[in-house]
Amino acid sequence: MSEQQTRIEKDSMGEMPVPATALYGASTQRAVLNFPISGRTVPEAVIRAYAVLKASCAAVNRDLGLLDERRATDIEAACAQIEAGLPDQGGLALHFPVDIFQTGSGTSTNMNANEVVANLACLAHGEPIGRSKDPAWYKDPSEGGSGGVHPNDHVNMGQSSNDTFPTAMHIAGVRAFSEELMPAVDRLAASLEAKAKAWDDVVKIGRTHLQDATPIRLGQEFSGYAAQLRQGQQRLRRAIETLSELPLGGTAVGTGINTHPEFGTRVAKALAQRTRLAFREASDHFEAQHAKDAYVEASGHLRTLAVSMSKIANDIRWLGSGPRCGIGELKLPAVQPGSSIMPGKVNPVICEAVIMVACQVAGNDQAVSLGGFGGVGSILDLNVAMPMMAANLLDSAGLLTQACETFRTKLVDGLEPDRERCQALIEGSLAMCTSLVPVIGYDASAKLAYAAFESGKTIRELALEQNLLPADELERLLDPRSMTEPHA
Repeated sequence: MSEQQTRIEKDSMGEMPVPATALYGASTQRAVLNFPISGRTVPEAVIRAYAVLKASCAAVNRDLGLLDERRATDIEAACAQIEAGLPDQGGLALHFPVDIFQTGSGTSTNMNANEVVANLACLAHGEPIGRSKDPAWYKDPSEGGSGGVHPNDHVNMGQSSNDTFPTAMHIAGVRAFSEELMPAVDRLAASLEAKAKAWDDVVKIGRTHLQDATPIRLGQEFSGYAAQLRQGQQRLRRAIETLSELPLGGTAVGTGINTHPEFGTRVAKALAQRTRLAFREASDHFEAQHAKDAYVEASGHLRTLAVSMSKIANDIRWLGSGPRCGIGELKLPAVQPGSSIMPGKVNPVICEAVIMVACQVAGNDQAVSLGGFGGVGSILDLNVAMPMMAANLLDSAGLLTQACETFRTKLVDGLEPDRERCQALIEGSLAMCTSLVPVIGYDASAKLAYAAFESGKTIRELALEQNLLPADELERLLDPRSMTEPHA
């Protein structure tokens, strides 16, 4: 950097050149230089969560008589700009550059937020960026200052990185689950339920171990898929309930040193009012800060949803295999050419994309779980893998949200059954003899199945030839629809 492109800022470790137009300060710049690891910055969802958190903290400190009205208003206004994405300052990415793989407590990101808020307050009063650490600016007028905002003394009042970062990652998680993923899962489940209802009359062959089994209705199969997603919604609700408990108020190690006794409760209430989400103070600050079990649990629910989606997507691609030499019971929408060498080939690409998402979510969950492990992330009085855990959980939530939407709009909504193919495969199945077992016995039914296989005839044809039962009795027993429900 040239001298014209930087300004000099100071912190407890000395001077640091900082990009001239950056809203952050020396602490953030040290982190940028210390962690040139992945090029992936802390998710914007966490930064926006920090904005609503810092605004709530300022409002509560004002109400507690700890922060004056002007500073509280300045902090809230700056946080509103951050939550909106800093559109007038070039966007969040320019001013929140710290890598995911940083200090495990998220201290660098907490200080990044403090510095940006303080500098936005400077700009709001016509002061230059970087003056937030100048005593002539941030000290009270009675002490010869201008009553400006200091990143630590005012923006971070009553807080520690050790309780703000886990709080921000919880806020971001709850928002992602509540506002994005849950609605997407709901829409996909509704689409599958509509197919289940529309196709309740389509009888097809069932398959276990990839071998023919007794008949099942296509609507019944799809009702199972829809139920998987409804169960997934229930799991997401449990995750939201768990993540809604916030560690704020514990400061450094959970004891609440340097903060008002009512701070955590009041901030949780303020956050609930601002976001319209049911946040509450942690019931035990030592559990909430020393471990990240709630995040591990929430990630596990995302993994389960991913597993469900992989099952649904894989079944659909199997049932749609062909079109002439596979199962071919479903007609998948053709969304793109499937081969650069085989004309007319169309592949189940949407199913494949969903399954790859499921693989990634499973990998993300492993990383989150390891981040919660004792001796890895959770060590004595603090978890030190939080930025990585937050990034992976939010990545999973985002991937699943988009996978649900793509799966629904580009595949499920346009999916159709091949009724003739379903009927033909049922009639040719050897498993049709199962409904004869209560009448002629297992051994006789098995003998019939083997004979049908050897001769290439259907169970119906061979049973009629052998006069095993009267024709009308065979017609009743070999009715595929009757085999899809309990009966004696």
